[in-house]
Amino acid sequence: MSLESNKALVRRFLEEVPGKGNMAAVDELALPGLVLHVPLPEQTPGAEGMKDIAFVCRNAFPDLKITIEDMIAEGDRVACRFTTRGTNAGQFMGMPPTGKKIDLSGIEIFRIENGKIAEIWGQADLLGLMQQLGVIPSL
Repeated sequence: MSLESNKALVRRFLEEVPGKGNMAAVDELALPGLVLHVPLPEQTPGAEGMKDIAFVCRNAFPDLKITIEDMIAEGDRVACRFTTRGTNAGQFMGMPPTGKKIDLSGIEIFRIENGKIAEIWGQADLLGLMQQLGVIPSL
């Protein structure tokens, strides 16, 4: 696949899965054995784990919007810097909804194999998120 088609795949994945909550898109865009390297507790392996993460995030932040800030591709990798915005209207990580708006930045690197997402490494400003939700005091 070309670098541009790899970037289009990642863009569509971000728009459809976390952006719209379209869990069926995971099966279409990612390999069943998708490997997730993300700092979240108790992950289900594979594509089902990605669906679980997206489901939890969409329930906690039903108006969730993702803005892709930068996207760079090389070889079989696509790096994406993004901003996620939404309102905490549902339970998240065992915490009741706060009604607070969040603005979360993060970076993910996707590995593409045979036209599908095979692996994702993700880092997000979870400390900033917890401060925005009022769980941890801001400095």
